[in-house]
Amino acid sequence: MILLGVILLAIGLVTGVSFLWTVGIVLALIGLTLLIMGSLGHEVAGRRHYW
Repeated sequence: MILLGVILLAIGLVTGVSFLWTVGIVLALIGLTLLIMGSLGHEVAGRRHYW
């Protein structure tokens, strides 16, 4: 999810499409949040680790 967010950020930046930029930021933030929660030992969506 983080990788997809970064790809959308790059595409949005190059093409100037603000919608892709916004979706990219949201996906990257959600991915980082899930990664941090998983690395701290909290279960995320029923899993002990989130990849």
